[in-house]
Amino acid sequence: MKIFITGGAGFIGSNLAKKLLDRKDQVVMIDNFNDYYDPKLKRDRIKIFLEGYKFKLYEGDIRDQKLLEKIFKKEKIEKVVHLAALAGVRNSLLDPVSYADVNIMGTLNLLEMAVKYKIKNFIFASSSSVYGNNKKQPFSEEDNVDTPISPYAATKKSTELLAHVYHHIYGLNVTALRFFTVYGPWGRPDMALFKFTKNILEGEPIDVYNRGKMSRNFTYIDDIVSGTITVLDKCKGYNVMNIGGDKEETLTRYIEVIEENIGKKAKKNLMPMQPGDVPSTVADIRKLRKLGWKPETRIEEGIKNFVEWYGGYYGIK
Repeated sequence: MKIFITGGAGFIGSNLAKKLLDRKDQVVMIDNFNDYYDPKLKRDRIKIFLEGYKFKLYEGDIRDQKLLEKIFKKEKIEKVVHLAALAGVRNSLLDPVSYADVNIMGTLNLLEMAVKYKIKNFIFASSSSVYGNNKKQPFSEEDNVDTPISPYAATKKSTELLAHVYHHIYGLNVTALRFFTVYGPWGRPDMALFKFTKNILEGEPIDVYNRGKMSRNFTYIDDIVSGTITVLDKCKGYNVMNIGGDKEETLTRYIEVIEENIGKKAKKNLMPMQPGDVPSTVADIRKLRKLGWKPETRIEEGIKNFVEWYGGYYGIK
């Protein structure tokens, strides 16, 4: 298959591209290499992580309708995995207009292209943040998600609604994947694992929100990729699916595992809960399990892999 990945130089996008290329799919990617975090990391994912792989990369923005038209017309794309977005709950509070523009309008542009060019399957990144302050756990795809508590979450809920419209009117096969706290080598510097590792190694304190009373389904990147490919291969119609680890881990335990792998204790700034954040996110993953997928990697293995990668990438012994 020829598959188009938006946000191809991103954390999930580059890992997904590698796995698809390993199984001999053709991959076309787009990324705008913005400076939300260091663009060098994004370029190194292309240059180093994907070295030796053959794929097509367009440098541009998903809001650029003319560029998208050119890509879809020229490349004869069959399936789409749309991962490009402005990410991060906290940052969305600072610039909600940009989040709405990129996440909603960019997705709308791609849905238009998908219909026009008869795309067989359209998979896109939603987020566990759509569940907001829902009290019932684990979070199920059947739960009401009409009360988001951050602009980022609201944009992701909006894209799910738009996707349903395009399925209902045009019959587009489309699936929203609600990602739960993705981590692993080549990850994003704004995520906790990256920041904690950096600060502990440098002897700087780490900010621990809600005084550590947090828990997550941390989901290793390889499990995210295998789940995404499962959906890409098997799903038809309109679907919303959680994709997360199968074990709830406390933030305290997460930090302990980082400390164990670094061999150094963290200095902790115990902070209050941040606006837009939630104390716990736990995924009900039965829906995706029914397709034959299951998460394989525990945090003990995943964090070890990350710390080893971090030391190698930044030349730290």
